[in-house]
Amino acid sequence: MVNETIDEPSPSAKESSAGPRLALVIVHAYDPGRVGDLLFAPETPKILGREPDEDELAPLVRQRPGQNEARPPLDSPAISRRQCEVVRHREGVLVKNLGRRRLLDARGKAVDTLTLTPGETCEIEGQVAFLCVERPPVLPRLREAFAADFGFGEADGLGIVGESPLAWELREHVAFVAARAAHVLVLGPSGAGKEIVAQAIHALSKRGKKPMVSRSAVTIPEGIADAELFGNLGGYPNPGTPERKGLVGEADGTTLFLDELGELPDEIQARLLRVLDERGEYQRLGEARVRRTDMRLVAATNRPVAALKHDVAARFRLRLTVPGLDERREDVPLLARHILRRVSEADPDIGARFLDDRGEPRLSFPLVRALVAHTYRTNVRELETLLWLALGRAQGDTAELHPEVLEEMARAEDEGPRRPSETLTEEEVRAALERHGGVQDRAYKDLGLKNRFVLHRLMKKWKISTK
Repeated sequence: MVNETIDEPSPSAKESSAGPRLALVIVHAYDPGRVGDLLFAPETPKILGREPDEDELAPLVRQRPGQNEARPPLDSPAISRRQCEVVRHREGVLVKNLGRRRLLDARGKAVDTLTLTPGETCEIEGQVAFLCVERPPVLPRLREAFAADFGFGEADGLGIVGESPLAWELREHVAFVAARAAHVLVLGPSGAGKEIVAQAIHALSKRGKKPMVSRSAVTIPEGIADAELFGNLGGYPNPGTPERKGLVGEADGTTLFLDELGELPDEIQARLLRVLDERGEYQRLGEARVRRTDMRLVAATNRPVAALKHDVAARFRLRLTVPGLDERREDVPLLARHILRRVSEADPDIGARFLDDRGEPRLSFPLVRALVAHTYRTNVRELETLLWLALGRAQGDTAELHPEVLEEMARAEDEGPRRPSETLTEEEVRAALERHGGVQDRAYKDLGLKNRFVLHRLMKKWKISTK
């Protein structure tokens, strides 16, 4: 039963009609290979432990598109045979401690029972940490061609890390967009990985055999924007000025990635209109003849589409949104591992100290739970900053939740305007949840609240359900 793979017959009727279910996903464990294992909240009480009876076993699974792989019970000798009782309870998951290891809540306080709602964590002390999430019973099968032959939790062949539903949705969207010819607008918060997504789109496209041309729009001086974008003849505008192709010319036959498009002034954005049309026409400075380029533009911005010049935004028929870490918290431990492995390649001393023989990071349970629960503003960049702080303040070979890490987290979460919850109406909260399809991590930001827990309290107050 342990290695059984549960395949669903089709990705259509059953997968699309079944709504999300509450689940507990392992985000840290005595065995790093258990990270990502999932327990769907049962409707009747089930037992999580080392050797529960078959009829009371809370089954763990590992999700990949179109299949749920059965996983073995937790086998650490430090975990009791019947460690916890788990059951679905109203809007959350009720966890009752039965075993010898203490059950810790999100603050690290020992409790006998607790109820977890999406985004909240708990821990079987020193053994397993869980994050409450919402998951479909089965991840939809991939409809676009994408090689899913990489190890669970590892970076895929394009550099995307994550096993959450949103990570797989992103991969499928990337594959769909890559196979089309139209220009692409990549949206998403700062530090979410828009450049990696742009590189993936290029690599999977017909243009992928040629190098992608990349430039951040903020580095284009306004006074010479035309020359930077479209090039100029030699000797123009001044004698001795070297000839240059410009970004558009360099990208002929390949992809031009223009990051931070929203930072370009409207008048400079407007100069892109002609080259973004199907004929791809442009002129170099000082040249009368019209040139054509077979260029595909992949542009990225952390601004709303409405912040772009409207006729420029209209040229991007394909749009793709990269989710922030707040929307896929279960991927944070996998990203942390990926970051530390990458760091250790450049700095072997870091790897020798903080990675074990299997290449797994030595991170404390409090640190991982804090990283998973943190409200991110600059996403992967911020995660890297927090990891470096933890590494730098570590006394041994394990990165701990040092006070400086907590201070940085508090500082980051306090930045930016926040709306007092008492000024919100029930109608505003319901409307925000409706706009974002019930995704609380998006709705609380839309409402200007400090974190998702404030939103959850308001939902409980007004008995608002997203089911």
